[in-house]
Order: sequence, then C-alpha cells, then structure tokens
Amino acid sequence: MDTLKIGDELYNVEQNGFNDFARYSFSEVVRLTETLAVLKNGVRLINRPKQSYIMEDVGYSVSRKKGSHWHIVSLNAIRNAQIESEKIKIHDWFEEKQFSLKEKQYIYKLFKADEVQ
Repeated sequence: MDTLKIGDELYNVEQNGFNDFARYSFSEVVRLTETLAVLKNGVRLINRPKQSYIMEDVGYSVSRKKGSHWHIVSLNAIRNAQIESEKIKIHDWFEEKQFSLKEKQYIYKLFKADEVQ
C-alpha cells in the first residue's frame, strides 16, 4: 500500500440512502503536504493508505471526515460510473418528460409485447 503521488487519479462514491443512485466523483492529486494529498477538486485526503472494503481494498480517508474514502481509479470503477451515469440520465429524462396519450399507448404496447415473449 503506497502513499499518493501527484498525478494519481482517485474516485469517490456517494449514495443518499439505499434507493438513491451511486454518484461517482473523480479527481486527481495536484499537491502534497507532509501528511495530506490535495485533489484538484479541493478535497484533502490523509495520505496514508488503509484497508477500506467499501469499494476497493485500499482507501484514503478525507481529512476531518474519516468515514468518507477515496480510492485509486480502476477499470471496474470507470465501468460502474458509466452504468450509474446512464441510469441517472434515464431516470432524469423520465422525470422531466411529459408523455402524450399516444406515447403512453406506444410504451404500453411495447411492454405488453415484451410480456408475451
């Protein structure tokens, strides 16, 4: 388990309750102090890796907020972020869209056809 270096890319996942989407944030280490790694988005991490088990095996605690961890970006994290982003986009579209009766009928027929198969 290594300490962070300038240029390391990290991510964090936040969720507001079990029914909320996982919201990914990505940032990069831009400055180091004796004990902290400062990210491009201003978050200050304690530059001491620790076992995490939250998203990855290793995490870095947010300074003065030990329950929040950031993790080194992995291919799996990028894939999961893309999937969650698509879910959020779809959800938001349906929340904002006002369907006409004709559109509702079309959607209904699609779902009914899917049930038959």
